[in-house]
Amino acid sequence: MIRLLLQGKMEGLARPLMLSIVLLAAQISCVVPSPTVPAFLWSPKSYGLLHSDVKEVVNYQTISAKDLAKSVLSDGGWSNLLCSEKSDQQDVDVALVYIGRKLQSSEISKTKHADSTLLNLLKDSFTSSNVSIAFPYVAMSDGKDTLENSLITGFTENCGQGLGVNHIAYMDSCSLNGDNLKKLHGLQSFQDFVGSRMETKASGNTDLIVFCDEVAEESDLAQSEGKVLSGLVNFLEQSGAAYTVLYASDSYRSMQYPRLALSRFLAEGNASSDSTVCDGVCQIKSSLLEGIFVGIVLLIILLSGLCCMMGIDTPTRFEAPQES
Repeated sequence: MIRLLLQGKMEGLARPLMLSIVLLAAQISCVVPSPTVPAFLWSPKSYGLLHSDVKEVVNYQTISAKDLAKSVLSDGGWSNLLCSEKSDQQDVDVALVYIGRKLQSSEISKTKHADSTLLNLLKDSFTSSNVSIAFPYVAMSDGKDTLENSLITGFTENCGQGLGVNHIAYMDSCSLNGDNLKKLHGLQSFQDFVGSRMETKASGNTDLIVFCDEVAEESDLAQSEGKVLSGLVNFLEQSGAAYTVLYASDSYRSMQYPRLALSRFLAEGNASSDSTVCDGVCQIKSSLLEGIFVGIVLLIILLSGLCCMMGIDTPTRFEAPQES
């Protein structure tokens, strides 16, 4: 009988142990969720891309890069620019795809960010443009393919008769696969390309330009994404080009340089750094610390429960009730 009681006691201890392990795994998965990145599409004018105004629309679904390309074509009206069966119906000079490398979904709603110029530009463009769509939750690329290549592939696959653009130009910092691609070297090359477009003023077909933010050593001379993108948009405005912009972030791009990431991760805070701003690396460290803290708390609760259960004496025999 004692053996049966001990066996039942061990089974009773095993159940809360397994339950605690499951709760611990679930809690850690909630604390460290799968990262997502945002994307923004805007056009200062409608250019007749859509039959009805699409302004300040937000797609809250978590989508892949291929789904983003499909939504940009259908919901954003880019099918009228890029697809061969419709591309001769509109007069848009440049469709700019800008691939960033730092912004994550969790940083959009923050009041302070390391690149406030970028956030202000995206928010102002979203609210002031005639056509604007936000995609707050785009699944990060897994490294098997670059975001820019996934987008171009998605555009091609969702255009029934293929792309009908005038040129597909991309910066040498991008990684694209395909034929009939024109590589641009540096910002001056981008400006020359747009200037040539405006001089010839080729009508009926849009030039698709893919601009990827370069990964460089952090220094005082390095320009932020916000300043670079703002400079590109201002140049398009000054050139008189009819344009539309798709901004998409690819945080995996910055992870491809482990030496920079490791030095940043291990670096202690300097007096010159802004302690009120938490960038992507800071958020990773914060999430890891939160997960470790939650795990320690659950482990303490588990051990306390086991100790309490071990301290409960199980009677070895049933005592007869005392007579009153």
